[in-house]
Amino acid sequence: MKKATITFLTYCVIFTLNAKAQHSGHAPVAGTPPRVILKQLIPSSGLKEQEVKMVIVNFAPAENLAAHRHPIPTFGYVLEGELESTFDGKVYHYKAGDAFYERPNGLHARTRNTSKDKPAKLIAFFVGNKGKAFLVPEKK
Repeated sequence: MKKATITFLTYCVIFTLNAKAQHSGHAPVAGTPPRVILKQLIPSSGLKEQEVKMVIVNFAPAENLAAHRHPIPTFGYVLEGELESTFDGKVYHYKAGDAFYERPNGLHARTRNTSKDKPAKLIAFFVGNKGKAFLVPEKK
């Protein structure tokens, strides 16, 4: 577990240093530099055969999602609107531009669009073993 995480982080550092070296002494790529919106270290038993899934989730006005869990690490970024999420008993409020991380298997008792007349949208980014489900409905 630690070896895979260290290997992954080593690759990230090498990539970052390489990218930084490529841009040092040159004009910036964009007028506004990229902004990191979320950093999260993921403890992992191994990175072999890891799969990344990016999912757009659309919420109709006042829509509520059924209770569910994500068995793999989850990152989210709200693209538009405002959401309220009850995760492991704690209520979170997110608006467009907010990013978040959720540890595996936490209970989403409720996720809802707080607006009665505007849609909301988020992008969810999942990292896990190849072929593993990213969403499991909670048993009633």
